[in-house]
Amino acid sequence: MGERKVLNKYYPPDFDPSKLPRIRRPKNQQIKVRMMLPMSIRCNTCGNYIYKGTKFNSRKEDVLGETYLGIQIFRFYFKCTKCSAELTMKTDPQNSDYIVESGASRNFEPWRAEDEVGDEEKKRRDAEEVGDAMKALENRTMDSKREMDIMAALDEMKSMKSRHATVSVDAMLEILQSTAVEKEKDLEEEDEALIRSIFHKQKEIIKRLPDEDSDDGEEPIRKKGKLSEEVPSKPTDPLTEASVLDSSSNGEKPTGSKISKRRKSLSEFCSQNCGGKETVGCCPQNENYYKFNGEQ
Repeated sequence: MGERKVLNKYYPPDFDPSKLPRIRRPKNQQIKVRMMLPMSIRCNTCGNYIYKGTKFNSRKEDVLGETYLGIQIFRFYFKCTKCSAELTMKTDPQNSDYIVESGASRNFEPWRAEDEVGDEEKKRRDAEEVGDAMKALENRTMDSKREMDIMAALDEMKSMKSRHATVSVDAMLEILQSTAVEKEKDLEEEDEALIRSIFHKQKEIIKRLPDEDSDDGEEPIRKKGKLSEEVPSKPTDPLTEASVLDSSSNGEKPTGSKISKRRKSLSEFCSQNCGGKETVGCCPQNENYYKFNGEQ
């Protein structure tokens, strides 16, 4: 079984290849070939799109009576991947391409259109130059001018590249960072100048004249000045004044005996609870003070 996979077969010493019978095959015999689709096509039967690079098991044959400069043209048969309709195409050695013969239509390819336009332009130019020396000279001068422009642009690109080669990446980064810092400083200075112009303006002082004659009999507006408040002689005086005001609001006129009694009771409470030190606001916040005075 090992002789099946070897590349070289054994030929006996008495082997004569001329004695082998020759098999006659037809000239356009079809050969099975595994190939890939060279362009995108659309099936005319089912409308299915078959894209470039799709693999097929096709049949190849020679096209009888068609050659291009001695190059044989081949025809390929393959089937649609959806409806299994037979499609055919053949080679085009003149344009180095393929032609779809039947069963499908080739999709539009923009690069093929550009190539066709270029070929048509070249043919038209050749036709114009035949028998017209001035036209041929004009076309040659235009071509030389175009080449000179291309060379000038190429030299400019080379010089620019040589200038950029001397600049390092670190230097470029440093320049960019320095420019960014300068921009930030300029912006900060502009903001500070704007803030100073808004907030550091001298305020206009408008003096108001006092109203001498008031129609409603109201008192004239007093000028603002330093308030001179009388400092109480004792810390508990505000409490006594508050109690006097409460009694006056109730319609009772405070008498000297009542004020003296309240001061006496307050001093007694402070001597018992606060150690003899009177502090403003401590006694009214204490509940025992009201019980001591019999108010609650």
